Amino acid sequence: MINKILLSTVAVVALAGTAFAADLPSRRAPPVYAPPPPIPVFTWTGVYVGGQVGYAFNRDSSFASATGTGAGLASTSAKENGIIGGAHIGYNFSTQSLPLGGFLGAGGVFGVEGDVDGTSAKGNYGLGGIAVSTRDNIQGSIRGRLGFAVDRTLFYATGGAAFGGLQSNYINTITGANSSLSHTRVGYTVGGGVEYAITNNWSLRAEYRYTDFGHYTDVPASLGGGVAVRHHETDNRVQAGFSYKFDTFAPLATPVVARY
Repeated sequence: MINKILLSTVAVVALAGTAFAADLPSRRAPPVYAPPPPIPVFTWTGVYVGGQVGYAFNRDSSFASATGTGAGLASTSAKENGIIGGAHIGYNFSTQSLPLGGFLGAGGVFGVEGDVDGTSAKGNYGLGGIAVSTRDNIQGSIRGRLGFAVDRTLFYATGGAAFGGLQSNYINTITGANSSLSHTRVGYTVGGGVEYAITNNWSLRAEYRYTDFGHYTDVPASLGGGVAVRHHETDNRVQAGFSYKFDTFAPLATPVVARY
């Protein structure tokens, strides 16, 4: 009987001790939560790729002269209009990436861009007794870009070297003889535009450019080698485009919960 009383007493004391311990404040430190990553701040800095399409208003100023005497025979200035479009790649650095620039929301943008375009621009005209057709097959450029950004809107100027594949076809209207000559020309291009970032990565642009491929001279075999045709090719274009800018920095790690 005494043993049963002692066992019962021990059980009651143990239960009371457990309940009392449960009521005591915990000595374990509360879980520590890492703060969430900051919301990314927009910047124009980064590598980007994109495409463009527009319309080209080109002009070929031609002058035909006798190869023996240099005497002028005929001259004209012909239009070469058509669709132009292609792709571009570039890199921008913006002072928005700097603490002060990001705080003010405005700053300078410096960059370099390359593009390549195909075009349907072509012209047909008469030059004395010669039927001439000219065509711009492909164009490209490597340019610098200098602009000023107000938050997501970028106003910029651009300029640099231009490259073009030009083709001219000559038909002797008297004999019907036909000959074609092609040239790869190097010139310059200048222009400007405005670009707007619709997200942190995607942007839209509108641009105007003037390109001058300089002078070059053809001596068509179809004219018996007696006539030299001197060309001066200039282009004007208006175009719209889009770009995708890659993130400059790796994203921050997902917040973790630390427990002690």
